[in-house]
Amino acid sequence: SNPYQEGGTCVAAMERGAGSALFAGFRALGLFSTDVAHVLRFSALKRRFFVTTCVGKSFHTYDVQKLSLVAVSNSLPQDICCMAADGRLVFAAYGNVFSAFARNKEVVHTYKGHKAEIRLLQPFGDHVISVDTDSVLIIWHIYSEEEYLQLTFDKSVFKISAILHPSTYLNKILLGSEQGTLQLWNIKSNKLLYTFQGWKFGVTALQQAPAVDVVAVGLTSGQVIIHNIKFDETLMKFRQDWGPITSISFRTDGHPIMAAGSPCGHIGLWDLEDKKLINQMRNAHSTAIAGLTFLHREPLLVTNGADNALRIWIFDGPTGEGRLLRFRMGHSAPLTKIRYYGQNGQQILSASQDGTLQSFSTIHEKFNKSLGHGLINKKKVKRKGLQNAMSVRLPPITKFAAEEARESDWDSIIACHQGKLSCSTWNYQRSTIGAYFLKPKELKKDDITATAVDITSCGNFAVIGLSSGTVDVYNMQSGIHRGSFGEDQAHKGSVRGVAVDGLNQLIITAGSEGLLKFWNFKNKILIHSMSLSSSPNMMLLHRDSGILGLALDDFSICVLDIETRKIVREFSGHQGQINDLAFSPDGRWLISASMDCSVRTWDLPSGCLIDSFLVDSAPLNVTMSPTGDFLATSHVDHLGIYLWSNISLYSVVSLRPLPTDYVPLVVMLPGTCQNEDVEFSEETIEPSDEMIEYDSPEQLNEQLVTLSLLPESRWKNLLNLDVIKKKNKPKEPPKVPKSAPFFIPTVPGLVPRYAVPEQNNDPHQSKVVNLGVLAQKSDFCLKLEEGLVNNKYKAALNLLKELGPSGIETELRSLSPDCGGSVDIMQSFLKMIGIMLDKKRDFELAQAYLALFLKLHLKMLPSEPVLLEEITKLSSQVEENWIHLQSLFNQSMCILNYIKSALL
Repeated sequence: SNPYQEGGTCVAAMERGAGSALFAGFRALGLFSTDVAHVLRFSALKRRFFVTTCVGKSFHTYDVQKLSLVAVSNSLPQDICCMAADGRLVFAAYGNVFSAFARNKEVVHTYKGHKAEIRLLQPFGDHVISVDTDSVLIIWHIYSEEEYLQLTFDKSVFKISAILHPSTYLNKILLGSEQGTLQLWNIKSNKLLYTFQGWKFGVTALQQAPAVDVVAVGLTSGQVIIHNIKFDETLMKFRQDWGPITSISFRTDGHPIMAAGSPCGHIGLWDLEDKKLINQMRNAHSTAIAGLTFLHREPLLVTNGADNALRIWIFDGPTGEGRLLRFRMGHSAPLTKIRYYGQNGQQILSASQDGTLQSFSTIHEKFNKSLGHGLINKKKVKRKGLQNAMSVRLPPITKFAAEEARESDWDSIIACHQGKLSCSTWNYQRSTIGAYFLKPKELKKDDITATAVDITSCGNFAVIGLSSGTVDVYNMQSGIHRGSFGEDQAHKGSVRGVAVDGLNQLIITAGSEGLLKFWNFKNKILIHSMSLSSSPNMMLLHRDSGILGLALDDFSICVLDIETRKIVREFSGHQGQINDLAFSPDGRWLISASMDCSVRTWDLPSGCLIDSFLVDSAPLNVTMSPTGDFLATSHVDHLGIYLWSNISLYSVVSLRPLPTDYVPLVVMLPGTCQNEDVEFSEETIEPSDEMIEYDSPEQLNEQLVTLSLLPESRWKNLLNLDVIKKKNKPKEPPKVPKSAPFFIPTVPGLVPRYAVPEQNNDPHQSKVVNLGVLAQKSDFCLKLEEGLVNNKYKAALNLLKELGPSGIETELRSLSPDCGGSVDIMQSFLKMIGIMLDKKRDFELAQAYLALFLKLHLKMLPSEPVLLEEITKLSSQVEENWIHLQSLFNQSMCILNYIKSALL
């Protein structure tokens, strides 16, 4: 599906290339199940069971043995409404279409033909049966995607509500209806074989019993009928008072037990031999049981529900009651607040409208943990066993603050609840609600609630702001009240935000009356008060940099420096209430989320908007990882936490300001898969003008001294070459072994003998080296002769740059007349150095080459007037350049010494 809108924004997409320049969708956390029943399959290849659950537009496949995630499917255009599976494929229906997935991931077949929403799927050998809400039944051939048969039923007489293929019944299916009757069809001959009159209640579930010809029928009345369809006889009846039966399953490991699910989240366990209820699994899920399945020949029960939970129960006790063995659980209601916990960026704390506080790991699901529900009186609840009673649970958490500094010593989380005055403490390490409820004793009004909380960086103190304008400090270890700010109250209006700096010196409070106040943390004295242009909505402090972000009710953002207590940046552009703010770890970016469905990134140093994108559901919370690698968001009516990777960490990103008429694009929320397979053609990816790298010129300005880019080894040791050579000289020459010929020569004769090599003992051979070869001038000398005529020395200098230290010394030594050079060549070399000093390029090379030249030829220079004149000019040039550089060096050293020693 294309995430981009049509029209004008599509043009912007072509210009920008993506919805967001800074953030790319990575994956979703905390999504495990919906109200669609799970599918259980046995893999003959791997010899183990796999369970598949729906999570919106895609589905997860888990290994039942460890409940580890093994596959995530590609996304479908709409939410999945029902699923089924056979040994090879998984079928998922969305709207009036359904698709077949291979390898739990990619779509291989799509079946279109229904006009209403599909509600039932049933694999049937090489065919698959689908039923829609209009009671149209279509049988498809799986691989050709063609219709084999279509049956249409009158909805008013027989509206199909359940489907089953009875075991050993060849080519036959059993259909249940909302009217209560059942029909047995032969789909090969397209004949109705038999009609069961039913039990006057609608059929909700059909399940094959372990015995042949026996089927369990679940009814809307809560009854489960064990019926023999061969003789049309009812064998036994059971009844549950929890509403309609949602699903049925039988144990096949030798125990005649049947489990039946209900809309209340309870599971009833029935003994088929004694025909009685043997156990109840109350509150197995907090919502209706979407699906339950016993594993074949194992005492394990897999359940899932709309409460976003997948659970595996084991029946190993003497009473036959199932105990929880493994589970994957997220929030069952939309989130209210999310924040990263700790400094490693691996845990995200989230609070939800379901009243729980949970921690989700960005690394692996096995590190997820739930801190549970908030309880009004934990000890009393434990004593009386009222854990699931709604009356003892606290309302949902609206705001919380956490600090890991002293988490091993005492509670590290402080939370305020919806409509409650008292704030609860939580212990992250023990994963439970803490020991204290913090509230002032003198307040007894019912309408006062806690509206803002913060915890100090040391983890010792909690600061709580109330709707009455009072701001209190409490000790986290003892829960003792440690004082209040202001004589009577800190603000005249409700407290909208509190923040403590990193050193516990300053506390900042924001009130709904439009005042921002700075207080001394220790003695509770008001230091400064300033009025804002509008009432603040929320406040966030970046402790490391001392930057305070304020979201105002007029949809604007103010940024303050808490040291100078002045507004340093103001941002406007949001069209709705700003729900949350987040700073990047280095404090350079401020990220804002608003009810206008946009997420914007503001660059604080430049004061500009550098990134903006839209999402299809308004973002409620936004938080940045302490390591800067991920941005986490939560959204209206969504149960998951969505991670966005920071593109600037792994590719070049332009941080140019966005134009005022920039139209942001709608970006799809990331799926549960870690990387979406998005393919781009080579034609669409064009290098943006923003990404062209800057090429620095060889010299920024003619007045600036410019060094070469050569390594120090090329010029630094030119004056010490003789010392280096002496140090590296070998003690004795290496002995080269005589190389034997490939074919060893032999002397001809009867007895084979090896030929002895002849030794050259000619006493008349001359040992004088012929200097004719060395008499030729080098390329460097020739280029210097050319430079004397045209005054261009670039080619000669490039030759020197390519040589190593020994080669440079050889070339400069050969300039003298004794070694094949001439006075004119030496004069040309000195002119080249003069031009280098004039242009102030390759400055260190000019100094090094001149120093080596003087070392080699100093004795000869006074005897040649031409060279003496050139060297006098060079001396004045070098002295002038050095005086200028020395003054700059002395000035820098003076300032540096002052900063090091002065008492600032």
